[in-house]
Amino acid sequence: MLRNTLGVALGLIVAGHAFLPTPSQAQVSARHLAKEALEECDQGRAATVREARLMHFHMGQALAEQAVALDQRYADAHFSLFCNLGEILRIDGETITATFGFRRMMNELDRTLELNPGHLDALSAKGTFLVKLPGVLGGDKEKGEQLLQQVVKRAPHAVNARLALARVRCERGRHQEAVTLASDALAIARKHKRAEFIPEARATLQQLRTNATAASYKPPL
Repeated sequence: MLRNTLGVALGLIVAGHAFLPTPSQAQVSARHLAKEALEECDQGRAATVREARLMHFHMGQALAEQAVALDQRYADAHFSLFCNLGEILRIDGETITATFGFRRMMNELDRTLELNPGHLDALSAKGTFLVKLPGVLGGDKEKGEQLLQQVVKRAPHAVNARLALARVRCERGRHQEAVTLASDALAIARKHKRAEFIPEARATLQQLRTNATAASYKPPL
C-alpha cells in the first residue's frame, strides 16, 4: 500500500516554483542551494533511466541538506529536501528503510509548512498525501481536499494540485468537474512546457474521461 500511495502522491507536486517568496539577503546561499536541489529533483523526474534518476535525486538531497545546514529556518531548503527524499523513496519502493524514509520525508514537508504556512508547493504536496493516505498513516481526505482547493484557487499554474483534486472529485462522483480539472492541468503543463508533468496529466485525463463515460452509461431496458 505504501508503495502505491507514494507512486501517486509523490508525483503530485505543484508545477513550477514561481510562488515561493524572496528570502532575505542572509538566506542567499541557502536559497541558491535549495534552488539547485529543486532543479535536480525536476531533472530526475524527467529522466527515463533509473540510474540517471537516482543520480539527480541523490545530488539534490546532498544540496538540500547543505541548504538546511546553512539556514534551518529557510522553508524552501526543507521543501527541496522533501522533494528529493520523496522521489528516492518512490524509486526504491518497499525497502526495509521505507518506513523511516517516509517519516523523514514527511517531517521535512511539515517543517516547510511550520516555517511558511502559505508555501503553495508544500500545501499541494500535503493535500495530496492527506487525500491518498489511509487514516492510520495520517490521511484526512476532507482536510486534504480543502488544501488542494486552496492551492488551485491561489496558483493559476498549479498542475498536480489540479490532478489530485480531480481524482478526489471523481471518487465523489463529480465526474465532469474531475475531467475539467484534469483538462486544465494538461493545458497548463503544455503551455508552460513542463514536460515532466505531461504524461501524468494525459494519463489521468484519459482515465477520468473513461470513468465519466462509464458513470453516465445507462443500459437499455
